[in-house]
Amino acid sequence: MRTTGAKDTVSVLVIEDDEVIGRHVEAGLRSHGYAVTWTRTGGSGLTEADRLPVDVVLLDLGLPDVDGIDVARQLRDEHPDVLILILTARSEEIDVIVGLDAGADDYLVKPFSLTVLLARLRAHLRRRPPAPAGPGEPVRIGDLTVDIAARRCRLGDREVELRPKEFELLAVLVRHPGEAVSRESLMAEVWDENWFGPTKTLDVTMSSLRRRLQAAASAAHAPVALPDLTTLRGHGYRLDPPRPLDSN
Repeated sequence: MRTTGAKDTVSVLVIEDDEVIGRHVEAGLRSHGYAVTWTRTGGSGLTEADRLPVDVVLLDLGLPDVDGIDVARQLRDEHPDVLILILTARSEEIDVIVGLDAGADDYLVKPFSLTVLLARLRAHLRRRPPAPAGPGEPVRIGDLTVDIAARRCRLGDREVELRPKEFELLAVLVRHPGEAVSRESLMAEVWDENWFGPTKTLDVTMSSLRRRLQAAASAAHAPVALPDLTTLRGHGYRLDPPRPLDSN
């Protein structure tokens, strides 16, 4: 493990056991002003993520000690705001979906170019909102309250923990209640207008968002009015007002 770069730059943790790829990524990121920590096992990567302030994790799936999918899940659970980009030689769609569903924000299939990696990083970092200057007005629809400025979501009296992209997706929809929002608009708002990855990322994130909200509703002590995240086939999504609690 080595740590390089200034503390006031974006901090990147590279978890990659391949010597050639690790050195190449470390040198390339360092030359573009990133602070880089490179480690070669999943266990040491999790230790470094706990020890250091980390903004971005570049995670190889084929690690020698533990599967990268398990590392992604633990990173997402313990560090919900970190940006996770998977580096993988597994190009099958199911592997990509499993990685995204485990908490990754994006992926690159090996071999990849440093230029593309840097472009992906810039795109994701541009979409990260700055810390709010002051409190904003929360949006409430039914029993769902979304405080965009504070990045908090509540259902009834319970706080709902959302991953960064899940929250950003919900924030776009609550700003347009009852309106159809196209897939293209959602990808541009939540990911980047120059996004060139698969739009399957949107579907995976939406499915995960639905599960978290439904789990929170099921765990509530009393019935709650949860808005509907409606799929508009061939177009996008819409946030509909909740159905009456006594409806079938």
